[in-house]
Amino acid sequence: MPIADAGLVKARHVFTKHKGMLRTSDAIRLGVHPRTLYTLRDRGELEQVGRGLYRLSTAPPLTSPDMVSVAIRIPRAVICLISALAHHGLTTQVPHAVDVALPSHAQIPKLDGIPLRVFWYSDPSFSSGIDVISIDQVPVRVYSPEKTIADCFKYRNKIGLDVAIEALRAYRERTRKADYQALSRFAKVDRVEKVMRPYLEAVL
Repeated sequence: MPIADAGLVKARHVFTKHKGMLRTSDAIRLGVHPRTLYTLRDRGELEQVGRGLYRLSTAPPLTSPDMVSVAIRIPRAVICLISALAHHGLTTQVPHAVDVALPSHAQIPKLDGIPLRVFWYSDPSFSSGIDVISIDQVPVRVYSPEKTIADCFKYRNKIGLDVAIEALRAYRERTRKADYQALSRFAKVDRVEKVMRPYLEAVL
């Protein structure tokens, strides 16, 4: 087998072994030559999901390509607010950007082709209530429903109080085991206890 063809076979095997998707740097580290990547891309066997991120074109379609790209390219980021509400099925809002939380003073990330809304969180709010879920076999950090609702009240001036209230009502109606203690705990973490109290009392 010609050396070039052997390189293509190896690259296909490497991508398949890693669930069909790799960053350029990881592919090179695993022995795939950059020229081989570009050859597979030009042949249509690889598609570029984001800057420096490729996946096999034969892999199943991504269900949430933007969230997956964010998780891979900005591993510290946590999906928050409207995007988290949409993931949990707690809003009628349609996200026009991916809402992400980052630690205070973190550098502003850039993702080609993916609109981001960045919110800077200070601790303990940033590190509280993070769930790690699997989307398209990629681990994605997203705030829990209870933490997200508290965050929505905290950022009500930016996203609208009506969005926070709608989310709380949807949580009550759609969650089999609503955890009001968790809601109260995260309200305390976000320092919005007084703001949330009347709405919590109304839904209890």
